[in-house]
Amino acid sequence: MDDRTNFADTPEATDIAYHFHAYTNARRHAEVGPMIIEDGDGIHVRDNNGNRYIEGMAGLWSVGVGFKDRRLIEAATRQLEKLPFYHNFGHKSHGPAIELAEKLVEIAPVPMSKVFYTNSGSEANDTVLKMVWYRSNALGKPEKKKVIARNRAYHGVTIASASLTGLPNNHRSFDLPIDRVLHTICPHYWKEGRDGETEDQFATRCADELEALIQREGPDTIAAFWAEPVMGAGGVVVPPPGYYERIQAVLAKYDILFVADEVICGFGRTGEMFGSTTCGIRPDVMVLSKQITSSYIPFSAIVMNDRFYDPIADESDRISTFGHGYTGGGHPLGAAVALENLAIIQDNDLVTNAREVGAHFRARLATLADRPLVGEVRGIGLIAAVELVEDKAAKSVSTVGRLGAMMNTAMQRNGLISRNMGDSLGFCPPLIITRDQADEMFEIVEKSMGEVEAELGL
Repeated sequence: MDDRTNFADTPEATDIAYHFHAYTNARRHAEVGPMIIEDGDGIHVRDNNGNRYIEGMAGLWSVGVGFKDRRLIEAATRQLEKLPFYHNFGHKSHGPAIELAEKLVEIAPVPMSKVFYTNSGSEANDTVLKMVWYRSNALGKPEKKKVIARNRAYHGVTIASASLTGLPNNHRSFDLPIDRVLHTICPHYWKEGRDGETEDQFATRCADELEALIQREGPDTIAAFWAEPVMGAGGVVVPPPGYYERIQAVLAKYDILFVADEVICGFGRTGEMFGSTTCGIRPDVMVLSKQITSSYIPFSAIVMNDRFYDPIADESDRISTFGHGYTGGGHPLGAAVALENLAIIQDNDLVTNAREVGAHFRARLATLADRPLVGEVRGIGLIAAVELVEDKAAKSVSTVGRLGAMMNTAMQRNGLISRNMGDSLGFCPPLIITRDQADEMFEIVEKSMGEVEAELGL
């Protein structure tokens, strides 16, 4: 048995002793310990030492209406007092789940018909993949089971959703990806474009590479294509104009479903209610989470059209049940908070705020383009990234993640919590951020970059 009696009596020491953290070097954590966040209000959080920070990532791309919103707290309290839990198995339902399903179908960017509830984006993408296979069997096409995602995509961390994810550290030592999950080129023109290739030519090449992959694997074996409208954890990648138009033409040619992962993009982040609208996507399925409740409650939803739903419903009739579901799927507390969260977004016109303040913030970030460490500034709406490089011409670094970690540390020291994805600095503040707060956020970025440049002797 571990002897833990010698740990100092502090929250940090207790965390080191007992808490195994996500996305963390476990051995390194034992040396440095946690940053403990105790309080949040608006766009700010405070640690247990009293230090106040702008939460420049909205937690994990998700706290859209900010921290400590009274309307959400009161909505949760009302629901806890009325019906703290119920499920949707075996023809059971409850008011919040019914009302939210109707609302999500109503506001969807393309005609949709049904909503299935899960608890996280990972679970939702995992469930959609199971549904894709179930649907192919229902259609009498047992060979049509392969799916295609993209390099640098992020779709979650369950065995199936991590396979859809296209990031190496989500695969290494996990024996992933599983078979039947394929990957195609990431639509990042700055990094993947060839010398002399225009954005339009690059978009065409992406579609051509997708079609070539379909042809190699056999068109009758490919069931679905997964894409985040704007890629988040892969570095905030905004595909070039024309990309989705060409991709969707290929999918239509081979009768392949389009699954839009709106976990980060949904509910205003891109300057429209959904990233699919921003990018001209006509999905068969949408995966929603994070900002659906501003992450006050774990919650997610799958919104689907009849083309996707009908064969699944027919198969459930043949078998006598759809043998899948989660105890917490459609949880009344989560559904009630989601309904109020959507009302807040609409009542306060936060989608417009994201579009306008986001444009202002990205314009400020663009002024960094000539700094020696900056390779690219990119983004759309209220989501952005600054790509750091050592060699601007070669668009390269000597050690991946070193510059990103240095900047992340400097920004945190100066009062801004962000996240580096390798050497991409991500910015995704709450939708409620004001223009003045965006300026304050930028000034911390600029100051921190100056400190890192000085540290590097630039």
